[in-house]
Amino acid sequence: MGKGCITVTKYFLFLFNLLFFIFGALIMSFGLWILLDSQSFIAVLQESSHTVNVASYILIGVGSLSMAMGFFGCIGAIYEIRCLLGLYFTCLLLIFIAQVTAGVLIYFQRDRLKHEMSNIIRGMMINYTGQNRTTEQTWDYIQKTMKCCGWTGPGNWSENLLIKNSTQKLYSCSCRNESMPGPELREGGLCEYMSAEPPVHETGCVSRVEKWLLDNYAVILGICVGVAVVELLGMILSMCLCKSVVQEDYTKVPKY
Repeated sequence: MGKGCITVTKYFLFLFNLLFFIFGALIMSFGLWILLDSQSFIAVLQESSHTVNVASYILIGVGSLSMAMGFFGCIGAIYEIRCLLGLYFTCLLLIFIAQVTAGVLIYFQRDRLKHEMSNIIRGMMINYTGQNRTTEQTWDYIQKTMKCCGWTGPGNWSENLLIKNSTQKLYSCSCRNESMPGPELREGGLCEYMSAEPPVHETGCVSRVEKWLLDNYAVILGICVGVAVVELLGMILSMCLCKSVVQEDYTKVPKY
């Protein structure tokens, strides 16, 4: 490889890893903000703070790993240190293999995952209380924005313990079909209705979710392919630079 190509590869890989480092810092900062901000986000979700804390720790871990990889890649590229370039290549390769494995497992286990998802959502609906837990808020948001009701249909809500044991005629407020007459609109919880049938959407959310995935299939696939290409590019550049380094010169690394 010519000297000019080595220089271009080195600085291109440096810029690539600098962006990787910045991206990791943003992810870690977001995780820290969720974990430490007790005035707004955590306060609103205080009943489910354990779930939020777990999510924040995952974000901090992913961000830290991304920053470490970006740092090793930057130092290894700019100072041509083969061990750091090799470490960077190994980390990217492991991440790439993990992503491909996850994609293959999701594809071949999609029916099982769909069944498990159905059981999870049905269990949540059975124990739904409308007390602003994170999972309940998320499900209310899905039903409201996708204009659907229940997993396969509004009949799923008949299994809810509060609805089943109540003397009132109740339905999920987020299922409300705005085009039908009924009580005042509410974001979540359970509402009472006086008509013969509840004023809700008749379509189940599973069909809405499947339609959304089909409509956005190209975008999702494009993002996955884009991430894979960037990772492969990083591995190729790191290996090319690693092979071009005949002898490491540690005198170029600044000492403090």
